[in-house]
Amino acid sequence: MYLNVHSHYSLRYGTMSVKTLVEEAKARGITQMVITDINNSTGVMEFMRECRKENIKPIGGMEFRRDKKLLYIGIARNREGMKELNDFLSYHNLEQKELPDKPWAFENAYVIYPFDQKTDMTSFVANEYMGVRFDELHQFYNRESKHPNKLVVLQPVFMSSKVGYRLHEYLRGIDLNTLITMVEAEDKCRETDLFLKPGELETKFVKYAFILDNTRRLMDSCVMDYPEGKMKLNRKTFTGNTKDDKALLEKLAMEGMLYRYGPKNREAIKRLKKELKVIVDLNFCAYFLITNDIIQYSMRRGYYHVGRGSGANSIVAYCLRITDVDPIELDLYFERFLNAERTSPPDFDIDYSWDEREDVQDYIFKRYGREHTALLGTMSTFKDRSVIREIGKVMGLPKSEIDGFTDLSKATENRANDTFKKIMTIFELMGKMPNQRSIHAGGVLISEEPITYYTALDLPPKGMPTVQWDMYEAEDIGYDKYDILSQRGIGHIKEAVKLVEQNQGKTIDIHQVKDFMRDPNLNERLKTGNTIGCFYIESPAMRQLLTKLVCDNYLTLVAASSIIRPGVAQSGMMKTYIQNFHAPDQVTYLHPVMEQQLKETFGVMVYQEDVIKVCIHYGGMDGTDADILRRGMSGKYRSRVEFDRLVEKFHEGSKVLGRPEQVTNEVWRQVSSFAGYSFSKAHSASFAVESYQSLYLKTYYPIEFMVGVLNNYGGFYTRWLYVHELRRAGATVHLPCVNHSSSVVSIKGTDAYLGFVGIQGLEGKFMELIPEERRLNGDYLDLEDFLRRTEIGLEQVVILIRCGALRFTGKSKKTLLWDVHAMLGQKAKPNNHAELFHIKAKHYEMPDLVNTRLEDSYHELELLGFPLTLSMFDLLKTAYRGDIRTKELGRYVGQMVRMVGLYVCEKTVHTKNNKKMWFGTFLDADGNFFDTTHFPNSTPVYPFRGTGCYLILGKVVEDFGFPSIEVVKFAKLEIQGNPVMDS
Repeated sequence: MYLNVHSHYSLRYGTMSVKTLVEEAKARGITQMVITDINNSTGVMEFMRECRKENIKPIGGMEFRRDKKLLYIGIARNREGMKELNDFLSYHNLEQKELPDKPWAFENAYVIYPFDQKTDMTSFVANEYMGVRFDELHQFYNRESKHPNKLVVLQPVFMSSKVGYRLHEYLRGIDLNTLITMVEAEDKCRETDLFLKPGELETKFVKYAFILDNTRRLMDSCVMDYPEGKMKLNRKTFTGNTKDDKALLEKLAMEGMLYRYGPKNREAIKRLKKELKVIVDLNFCAYFLITNDIIQYSMRRGYYHVGRGSGANSIVAYCLRITDVDPIELDLYFERFLNAERTSPPDFDIDYSWDEREDVQDYIFKRYGREHTALLGTMSTFKDRSVIREIGKVMGLPKSEIDGFTDLSKATENRANDTFKKIMTIFELMGKMPNQRSIHAGGVLISEEPITYYTALDLPPKGMPTVQWDMYEAEDIGYDKYDILSQRGIGHIKEAVKLVEQNQGKTIDIHQVKDFMRDPNLNERLKTGNTIGCFYIESPAMRQLLTKLVCDNYLTLVAASSIIRPGVAQSGMMKTYIQNFHAPDQVTYLHPVMEQQLKETFGVMVYQEDVIKVCIHYGGMDGTDADILRRGMSGKYRSRVEFDRLVEKFHEGSKVLGRPEQVTNEVWRQVSSFAGYSFSKAHSASFAVESYQSLYLKTYYPIEFMVGVLNNYGGFYTRWLYVHELRRAGATVHLPCVNHSSSVVSIKGTDAYLGFVGIQGLEGKFMELIPEERRLNGDYLDLEDFLRRTEIGLEQVVILIRCGALRFTGKSKKTLLWDVHAMLGQKAKPNNHAELFHIKAKHYEMPDLVNTRLEDSYHELELLGFPLTLSMFDLLKTAYRGDIRTKELGRYVGQMVRMVGLYVCEKTVHTKNNKKMWFGTFLDADGNFFDTTHFPNSTPVYPFRGTGCYLILGKVVEDFGFPSIEVVKFAKLEIQGNPVMDS
């Protein structure tokens, strides 16, 4: 009798997970029910799976609301009906139209309207009914219904208990951003909106048995005729039939093999044929061909892509140019990507520049049809501690008290606070509940059937249809996603290549990566950590690691890209790797097979592929079982029983091969402890390829490369550091200028002009309008000409004057400010029509108003975030620059030194005793980097105080050739006062 059941996917309204909902229903002997979440079908497929486990008949539906008002409930008779409901909501979401008072005419879905005595049921068609709540039955007292066959039981379900109702009230308060006491009755459900005790609902309707009969007949007629078990829902073919798909994939792969390896590489041919057989057997031809189609489109458009992820383990992917990683060269195992026993779908991660990805996505939608294509959604939850603040606001607590509850340093005293206990109880109940739907970073679904058989569609800000569930639900239903991602590093490379052609007239083939890897100049830069701006290898930790490993080749860089990851570093594997790297002769291997398989990584299982190799070559397992075991050790096993069977298989295989039992036990201990931390070698190899491309550009075209970095919103560091690197690259960096600058940084020869983007307070329209007007009608002649042609307001032009953008006039800033106030200070109506005669403004002789370099630097600090006229060192009150500089550190190991450093960044970490310590990065007065370590016993006394220059006292230490300073004391140095403020 439950036609109107809600899960927690009725966001900030429902309180029960789908699993809990089904368990509650089973406990009450309910044999069928309808899930009707508010304006979404997120939980329908999950609901069917859970109900079938408990032998409850699932029925799909949806509750439609407009401005919090219940309009009607849709109930699907079958999968076609579910599609009709999804199509109806999707249309209104995608067209951004309000839901109507009455829905479309559904052929396979029922419509239930809330009870209203004024409603004329004579107009109801066959599939329309009116729902009656038990507390509305009194309106039938001593009256006969004119249309008894059109009435059904309406018992909404939102929670399971009084506790659930209280949680519901908090959710409504958060949603409405109001106090819990201010939530109106119409904004929340009723306390009776829950599952009633067995037989209780029937008892309440005992005098109106015909309503019960109508309800039962309606539910009995519904059959959710979706296949049971996991389905394969992706587009099944690329060409139209599987035979042609197979032939096409084989043809393209063989052509690609010739491009990659030439005609006589027997190993490549053998592996290619082996992979193709697995791909065909597992029906993944269409998946590869569609991915190839996407790649070919983007290459025709001149877009640069990076294919990474476990797909880089595939030689077919390499031959199709989906990836640029050679799996033979790196000894990568295809089973890591795809094998006969793998239950989770494989996927390619395809990265594009941030400003090209949407065009690629648009192509996919147009190529494969909007009915069959959608972006993947995500579901954010209430797990973030910021929810504590929201709960406090709903309770009406003052800000100061809420701040105290969110302060981790007060955790001990808060535990005894009753209000805090109450907040935490609610927080724990909300913990894993969905909060809002959003959009996945790059997942795209391409479906064989129209996608609305399985979900309604949202229209998030990206403007592309998006499913209402996340990647985990997509996988459970049977979708394999295509990941079309973006990253800044590709934007750096793409723009740098374009700038080299524009500025130097040279065309670069950035895909000649194997040549880059053999270039001694690139490898010299790599091993010294001179990598600012280069994707994935520019952070302080990575530059340190490159130096410690004397990294001068691709394979070492691939390893470095893996061991830098937090889990590996914290496990001690990174330190072991570095030690073994410098003393390879002292590495003790447990067995000759271990030496054979792990010599490349000096006995450390750096990669997930290493775990697979050991299982195959030491334990005698096949690649499929080895990968399943590897996934199991990472916590991804399908069942504990199967995992234990494979562990036993490893030991049995080792025994058959004559491995000593004691050695086998130790090998297994190492394998199982490393597996959880190891990283995909294919991922690292993809990162390393892109790093070499960045290195090439930074080495041979440093000015264009740094401009590319700046114009693609930088990387690990703040903007000023990349401007500093641009100068070091040999560029003369100029402040923004209305007669030279564009919206972004521009270059001509070695002259680089900062763009209007980045000027604090300047409106976006003027960032585009100023250079566009100059392009159309020539340079600006003077201040008056600039004002007339741009119609810029006083506040905006003052910003430009203060940051030096009108210096072309030859007048000082103070003179320009005087002039512009004289011209624009008296507000007049804007003249929007063309001038018949242009009358020049009168000019008056003014005393010479001069700006100092110190004043200019303060303007730049305020408006750009960094000074360009003077350096931060020039702004210091003191002329002292430290006793030594970075290049001398190696001579002072073990000694106390004093240095002056410009703050670049800091990283906070927690020690084993849960105390804080910091790592700092600074520039010396020569512009060279040095690093600091701040231990808990000194840093709280001498804390970081943001950007600026610091006097640092500490001991020079060296770790594998990398010097740094263990700080004893440090303090921020004062800068000269702002002359404008001081005067």
